[in-house]
Amino acid sequence: MRRSGILLPVSSLPSRCGIGNFGECAYEFVDQLKEAGQSFWQILPLGPTSYGDSPYQSFSTFAGNPYFIDLDELVKEKLLTKKECEAVDFGKKPGEIDYEKLYLGRFKLLRKAYERANVADDMEFQAYVAQQSYWLLDYALFMALKDFFQGKSWNEWPEDISLRWSNALDYYREKLYFDIEFYEYLQFLFAMQWNRLKSYANEKGIRIIGDIPIYVAYDSADTWANPELFQLDEEHVPLAVAGCPPDGFAADGQLWGNPLYCWDYHKETGYAWWLSRIAYCFRLYDVVRIDHFRGFDEYFSIPYGDKTAVYGHWEKGPGIELFQTIRYHLGDKAIIAEDLGYVTDSVRKLVRDSGFPGMKVFEFAFDARDTGSANDYLPHNYEKNSVVYTGTHDNETLMGWMGDITKAEHDMVSEYVNQEGASDGKLARAMICTVMGSVSDTCIIPIQDYLGYGHEARMNTPSTLGINWKWRLLPGELSKELIREILRITRCYGRFNYD
Repeated sequence: MRRSGILLPVSSLPSRCGIGNFGECAYEFVDQLKEAGQSFWQILPLGPTSYGDSPYQSFSTFAGNPYFIDLDELVKEKLLTKKECEAVDFGKKPGEIDYEKLYLGRFKLLRKAYERANVADDMEFQAYVAQQSYWLLDYALFMALKDFFQGKSWNEWPEDISLRWSNALDYYREKLYFDIEFYEYLQFLFAMQWNRLKSYANEKGIRIIGDIPIYVAYDSADTWANPELFQLDEEHVPLAVAGCPPDGFAADGQLWGNPLYCWDYHKETGYAWWLSRIAYCFRLYDVVRIDHFRGFDEYFSIPYGDKTAVYGHWEKGPGIELFQTIRYHLGDKAIIAEDLGYVTDSVRKLVRDSGFPGMKVFEFAFDARDTGSANDYLPHNYEKNSVVYTGTHDNETLMGWMGDITKAEHDMVSEYVNQEGASDGKLARAMICTVMGSVSDTCIIPIQDYLGYGHEARMNTPSTLGINWKWRLLPGELSKELIREILRITRCYGRFNYD
């Protein structure tokens, strides 16, 4: 069935409190998706972000980001006052997230809400903690310890607690009892608000596409609490880390720094941790996009301590066995395989054997170094079981991209969409129509491309720090006129949501 959707991170929704959240702005966007005939809302990972503010480097693969908790809801519940919220400086630019101010201001408010909530007598909260204890207890302790040790990475904590000696765990659980409970409460609020929002979207016929990174961060509750899952030595120092090899875009490759999985251990345990992770994801989302899918076929291993990815090498991943195990235990799940980057025949086979749709990115089709008609990203080469994007969160917007490519590449685009001599604005709309008209079952368009925005609206530039994950919609930017235009295009190419 042909369907379409819009990519918009929760953080990019308009709101009064410095960042998009699960409040009124999110419900309004769901209504707008419905009005525009869409079937999907694709978001970025919802985890609590660490230094660098990337949703792909989180303190936990299970926890939710407290930034997304709707403060207005807490005011309605009389846990905060409107005056207290208005007194906090969340930043002066409504179209840009100021993460420093957000960090300094929001947690003080949330702590006040916790202190007024009387969670000891809240049976719903107690039930939530009991149900989620398999990950929540370690996460809440981890975050309380990070605060206690002034934000230091867990490998810089005293040895007794960094290596989780039982007496140290008992000591800090008692010493930091209320700080631990505070972080449990934040996850309770996150879960309650997100579940309500997701239910509302589903009632409107909108399905949520979630996004999970293949790897977890080293400085995370996952690595600290489960070191056996990763390639670490006896002192829990990484033996090797993740990244990408050198290529035409990055001469030194990309050094991500995430710990690599000890796949032999995962296999011995029947992939229990992965089953738990994927099952949890499908309680949060309707569809799950797994980032860097090729890492399950082969992953790039870089010696720990190297400053670049130059001396890395490929190692075999778990392959199809992991996904056969997931299917056996959890049934058929709606998973999107992010099969971008350096794709080999064995990666293609893994995607094909899994049955998951792979990804097509229109911007990748017009590299002057690959002008062959067999280019996988040219729409006439797509297959139905795929998800097509004009670009992803890691790419330039269509308008920004057209300003960056060579004249030869620009001419290739103009000719392909039959718009020679057209303005970039008309070209961008023609490109959207081209992918919407493609054979791919699903088409996802970043909202920036519908709006016709340029470089200023780019979400992320890989291998850079300090400039990413900040862009936000302003109130009213997604106008009634634009919604009608999206609806027209959606109907025209047979992707209207009749649910």
